Amino acid sequence: MWIDCHCHTKHSYDNWLEPVDLVRRAKALGLDAVVITEHYSYEASKPVEQVGRDEGLLVLRGVEIATDRGHMLAYGVEDDGWNIWGRDNYLPLPAVVERITELGGICVPAHPFREVGVASLLEKLLEVTGIAAVETHNGGNLDSDNVLALDAARHMALPTLGGSDCHKTEAVGRCATWFSQPVTDMASFIAAVRAGACEGAYYPGYARAAAAA
Repeated sequence: MWIDCHCHTKHSYDNWLEPVDLVRRAKALGLDAVVITEHYSYEASKPVEQVGRDEGLLVLRGVEIATDRGHMLAYGVEDDGWNIWGRDNYLPLPAVVERITELGGICVPAHPFREVGVASLLEKLLEVTGIAAVETHNGGNLDSDNVLALDAARHMALPTLGGSDCHKTEAVGRCATWFSQPVTDMASFIAAVRAGACEGAYYPGYARAAAAA
């Protein structure tokens, strides 16, 4: 099954993407599910979960955390109690990974080779421990950034994820993750990642839709 593992809506407060537009676009592209990873807050994505139920698409929820060494996707938290720092930006990466793991979740570096100022992992990704996978296919990246991330994941012998990092409707589904075992909730999502039953990719359905347009 295909899941876009990195999505944003207007609840990230850096875009105007309506949740219903994201969900309907994902369905039109043939995606089986999406994961909403609003910036800084898990709780911010709660309204999107209901939209998914109303529209008949599985919507899972995570959070994108801004650390002092790049952005981290966290899956498996249940509220914003993960944030014990009292601020949103430049949280200490090792402590974030430790905290999310203690709560039963997993961490995945987002777009690690995208140069976004001082908070980029780049080659230091190879030094990071405790992560469950690497986002190797990000729809907002240059293709060369994704190649570097894929090479790093292979070197680290870690599973790979793909996500659109969408902030607008037309970006939904550019990249996604193929899961070779069923995902029905966040517990089965995490189990599949830990088992390596996932692979980031450029989503074929997006390419087909673009060709037909």
